[in-house]
Amino acid sequence: MEWRFTGVKVNSASGYIFPNINGITAASATRNGETYDNVPQGKRQLGLYSAAFLIFNRVIGTGIYATPSNILKSSGSVGVALVMWLVGALIAACGTAVYVELGTGLPRSGGEKNYLEFIYRRPKFMVTCILTTYSLIMGTATANSVVFSEYLLHSLSLEPTWFRTRLTAFACLTFICLIHGTKIKWGLRLQNSLGFLKLVVLGLISISGLLCLAGFGGVHVRDEYEQPDNFRWSKLWEGSGTGLNAFVSGLYNVIWSFIGYSNANYALSEVRDPVRTIKRAAPLAMFSVSAVYLFINVAYFAVVSKADILGSRRIVAALYFRNLFGPATERALSAFIALSTLGNILAGQFSQGRVIQELGREGILPFSWLLASNKPFNAPLAGMSTQYLVSCTFLFAVPPGDAYLFLISLSSYSLSLVNTAVALGLLLLYTRAYQIWGWSPPFRAPKAVVVLFLVSNLFLILVPFFPPNPDAQTYRRLPYWAHSAGGLLVSGIGLSYWYVWAVRRPRAQGYTLEREWVMQPDGVSRYAFRKVFGTA
Repeated sequence: MEWRFTGVKVNSASGYIFPNINGITAASATRNGETYDNVPQGKRQLGLYSAAFLIFNRVIGTGIYATPSNILKSSGSVGVALVMWLVGALIAACGTAVYVELGTGLPRSGGEKNYLEFIYRRPKFMVTCILTTYSLIMGTATANSVVFSEYLLHSLSLEPTWFRTRLTAFACLTFICLIHGTKIKWGLRLQNSLGFLKLVVLGLISISGLLCLAGFGGVHVRDEYEQPDNFRWSKLWEGSGTGLNAFVSGLYNVIWSFIGYSNANYALSEVRDPVRTIKRAAPLAMFSVSAVYLFINVAYFAVVSKADILGSRRIVAALYFRNLFGPATERALSAFIALSTLGNILAGQFSQGRVIQELGREGILPFSWLLASNKPFNAPLAGMSTQYLVSCTFLFAVPPGDAYLFLISLSSYSLSLVNTAVALGLLLLYTRAYQIWGWSPPFRAPKAVVVLFLVSNLFLILVPFFPPNPDAQTYRRLPYWAHSAGGLLVSGIGLSYWYVWAVRRPRAQGYTLEREWVMQPDGVSRYAFRKVFGTA
C-alpha cells in the first residue's frame, strides 16, 4: 500500500519543490539535516569514518601508481611536477569547499541531481532528464573493473587474456552489486577496511621513501640500480620548460587524480547528522589524499632516478618496489593495486546506486517505483542493478581499442560538464535574482574558491579540443576531440526524452502532468505523476 499526500502536488513554474514533511521545508532543511527528506533513522548508517573513506577510496584508485611518470614527462623536471601536484591539491580543496556548501544546503542523497534541480528550475524537469544520461555514463565501473582484473591476474601469475580479464571483471562487478545491494553493513565494512589498508600501505611507502632520502641505515636503493639524485637544487629544476602544451597535459592528469571529493554527497540521506558530518569528513578525506599524493611523489623521486622513470615502460610504483625491495615484490604490488582498485569501485558503486535511486524518486523515469525502492534488503538494489547492467554491457559489448578508450574519456568529460554547471549555478545563487530562493547553507565557500573551481573545470572542458602532441594521441583512428564532442551530444539524449515526455505528448493528448508525494511501504518517499486531462 502506498500513502499519497495530495497536498504537495507540483504544478509550479519550476516543478522542483521539496515536500513539507513534519514541518520540515527546504528552507529549514539546512538547519535540520537529520530529519530532512523524512529518511528513517535506521537507514542512517554512515558516520564520520565511513563518509571520509567513501571519499578517500573514491579518489585514490590506480592513478597514483602510474600517473607520476606521465606528469614528470609533461613537466620536464621534478620540481615542476611537485608544483603541479600542489596546484591539483589546491583545486581539489576548492571543489571540496563547493560541494560541502551544496551538501550542507541540501543534505540529501543524489549530489549534483539535487543542486542542478534547485538552481536550474526551468524548463520543468529538463535538467533531471539530461542529468540521468550523464549519470549512467559517469557511474560506469567498467574501466576500473578491468584494471582490477589485470592486476589481480598478474599477482597470480596468470596471463591476462581477453576472456580471463573480462570474466574476472564481471565477477568483481557482480560481487559489488550483490554485497552493496543485499548486505549493506558488510559492504561498508569491506569498503572501510580496504580504505584503511590503502592509507596504511601508502603511508608506509611514503615513510620508507623519506627514510631513504634522509639516508637512514638499512633503507637504501639497491646497488644494481641507478642511484637517484633528484633533490639537489640544480637537479630539481633541470629540464623545466617543456612548453605550454605539455604543461597543460600534465596539469590535466593531476586534476583528474583528485576527482571524487563529491562522493559522500551522493549518499547524504544515509549519513548520521549529515550537515555536521560532511563538514568534517570531506576536508579530512581530501587533506589525507593530498598528503598521501605529495609524500608518495617525494618517495618515488627519492628512490627512482629521473632517467629511470622517463625511460622505463613500467609504472613508477613497480620501479620503486624494485629499487628498494627487489623485483620479487612486484607480484605483491600488483595484489595491493588490485585491492586499492576494488576499494575504489566499492566506493563509487555504493554512491552511484543512491544516485539512481534518487533519480527514480523524482518519478520521471520508467519504473520509478522500482528504482526508488529499498526492497527487499533495505538497500537500493534496483539502483545498483541498473548501474551494474550498464557496466556489464560496456564490459562485453565494447571492444578494446579506440571504442573502449572513447567511453572512458567520455565518462571523465561528462563529469567536467556537470561540475561546470554546478560551479556556475552556485555563483548564480549569490546573485540578486536568486535571493528569493533563500539560499542560506550552514557553510559557505568563498566566492574566489568557487570561481577557481569553475575555471578549473572550464579548463578540463576546453583543453581536449586543442590538438595534443603527436606522442600523446589518445586514439589511433578516432579524432582527438571525439569524446569531447560526444560529451556535449549526450545531453541531446536526455533533452529528447524530456521533450517527448514533458512537452510533445502532453500537448498532443491534451493533458498536464501533476506530481504528488507518495510514501512507499518500505518507508521510501517518492514523487508520482498523474495525467490531468482537459486543462491543456
